[in-house]
Amino acid sequence: MIAIACQHTNRAKRGIRNGQQRWKCRDCGAMFTCNEERPLGAMRVDMDKACVVLNMLLEGMSIRACSRITGMKAGTICDLIVHVGENCDKFLESAIVNVKTRAAQLDEIWDFSGCKQKTKERLGRDDDCGDIWTWLGIDADTKLILSHAVGQRDEYTGERFLNRLNNATSGRIQVTTDGLGIYTNGVPFALGSRCDYAQLIKSYKSSQEETRYSPATITGIEIVTRFGSPNMDEVSTSYSERLNLSVRMHIRRYTRLTNAHSKSSRHHAAMTALFVAWYNFCRRNEAVRNQTPAMASGLTEHVWSIKELLQSAK
Repeated sequence: MIAIACQHTNRAKRGIRNGQQRWKCRDCGAMFTCNEERPLGAMRVDMDKACVVLNMLLEGMSIRACSRITGMKAGTICDLIVHVGENCDKFLESAIVNVKTRAAQLDEIWDFSGCKQKTKERLGRDDDCGDIWTWLGIDADTKLILSHAVGQRDEYTGERFLNRLNNATSGRIQVTTDGLGIYTNGVPFALGSRCDYAQLIKSYKSSQEETRYSPATITGIEIVTRFGSPNMDEVSTSYSERLNLSVRMHIRRYTRLTNAHSKSSRHHAAMTALFVAWYNFCRRNEAVRNQTPAMASGLTEHVWSIKELLQSAK
């Protein structure tokens, strides 16, 4: 915020006059009033410090690591994630609409909140813990994340995800998914006659020789046409699988074999929405000539900063 009386942004509240909040500059002592909308709402967090913390979180650092480096309390960082993330989710629904998309790839990525599903069932814990799935849909050409949803691997979450994909895209589109049964009828139902749809079904080998955490060996791939006339040469889930890797590398709570997992589903969903907005509008992607996916899709003309994202998603 830039005050009329000075060019400093370090300020503190100094009472109310005529129903307006008064501020005092901590650098030069100037007094002023300002009714500018605050992207951080009622949170008493310095904007520049908030941007630093969010940048650190989005580059794979944990909450406690950010707290140690910046001095911001872990609880404040968690509140910041929820506030910004939920605003980003609303922003994405309004900003990514009717994007001309030629081909999209859909996939789901597993994680858990609080504890894993087996532990939840064994301990009889509440519904705010256990396995949690993130659904992601990526544009094969611009690498824009068209749609996302956080929930279970069920029809309810799948329907939300696919309806969001329908609102985000326009024109004829080729869709490729894995073999999840929810997609089989869900994709044609959500996108209608404008989609060409195929499933890429992978078969895996289970072997005692593989270590506990090693990936399963793929023994076969089958491509099945489900709707329309998809181009078989472009049936692939490679970009969606690469996006899953980016998610696990950039969001600490998705990293396996750590204690950085989400402790509540609300925080998990908020951090995911924040990542999707940042990935689309702030992160340069070498696959699209070092632009952001939003630039490649024509949604914006420049690379956004975190601060600009917060001001847009308020």
